[in-house]
Amino acid sequence: MPSDDSPTPPRSAAPARRGLLTAGLGAALAAPLAAPALAEGAPEVRWRLSSAYAKSLDILFGAPESLSRIVAEATDGRFQIQVQGPGEPVPAEGLLDAVGAGTVEMGHGPASLATAKDPTFALATAIPFGLNARGQAAWWQAGGAAELFAEIFAKANLVCLPGGNTGAQMGGWFRKEIKTLADLQGLKLRIGGLGGQVLAKFGVQPQATPGPDLYAALESKKIDAAEWIGPYDDERLGLQKVAPIYHYPGFWEGGAMLHVWINAEKWKGLPKAYQAILRAACAQISAEVQAKYDARNPRALRRLVAGGAQLRPFPQEVMEAALKNANDVYAEIAAKNADFRRVFEALRVFRNEEYLWFQVAEYTFDNFMIRARARG
Repeated sequence: MPSDDSPTPPRSAAPARRGLLTAGLGAALAAPLAAPALAEGAPEVRWRLSSAYAKSLDILFGAPESLSRIVAEATDGRFQIQVQGPGEPVPAEGLLDAVGAGTVEMGHGPASLATAKDPTFALATAIPFGLNARGQAAWWQAGGAAELFAEIFAKANLVCLPGGNTGAQMGGWFRKEIKTLADLQGLKLRIGGLGGQVLAKFGVQPQATPGPDLYAALESKKIDAAEWIGPYDDERLGLQKVAPIYHYPGFWEGGAMLHVWINAEKWKGLPKAYQAILRAACAQISAEVQAKYDARNPRALRRLVAGGAQLRPFPQEVMEAALKNANDVYAEIAAKNADFRRVFEALRVFRNEEYLWFQVAEYTFDNFMIRARARG
């Protein structure tokens, strides 16, 4: 806006100026619109992504579908990613190896799938008494974890980007309540990875029962208990009908981080613009997965309880003993695995600092609000 003492242009200048503007605007409208810069010489890329999750797990399987859509839209359809379920053609257990070998260009799932191959991979997802979802994200994005794991995964010919987090999981479905450590002796529990190793020290017998088979296994008493994910995904299985005790928390997965896996050679062959788009798309689905679980789990939990689920916390003595067992397991692994020792020490230091902050602000605020809710 001109100031009050701005000079007034001569009357004859205004029509002339409007004429010039009109002519210029008309020329601009008549000219063809410039094509987006990305389209100039951008290659056509067709990749496949194998998910570790069945299509029925709509949040988890839906994450790479969202990624595929974002990438296609950002590249005007030039970069297409076909999303496939487990076994199409890659089974979940062999996902990381398949991506590293170039059987498929990409994968989506937890690094903990490769725990048997190298327990260091589990640290990228979640370990018993590790970090919560927010802490895991902070460690990865700003605490040095991404750089550490880049070296680890490079040995497997992999590039990995964050691909979501389930948040703290539930402890699972039990036919009988766990009241003491003795109740764990001989228990056949569907669980794997480092969580299974920790609980095995109590005499638990870890079972590798697939998700779709959990109901039948519990009903037939082939297993005594099963951990899955959390209320939203657990609800679909109907396990409260055959194992009504719903224990919490799943201390072995306090914030299970998922990743998008990319074959390192294929990644190097992508244009820088495509790499940037993939990074941005992964950041988007990371936020979406956590948000969807946080929004949907509360309602699902209410429905489960209404349907017969009985919420029970793990006893304090179980939690304390499990923490000791976990530290023993980590010491045993670290003694013979240099990569695990180095990454776990970085996680341990970051965890201690993170929970110092959470204790001061986050926990204090959350604890007050939880108590306020209870008071109505």
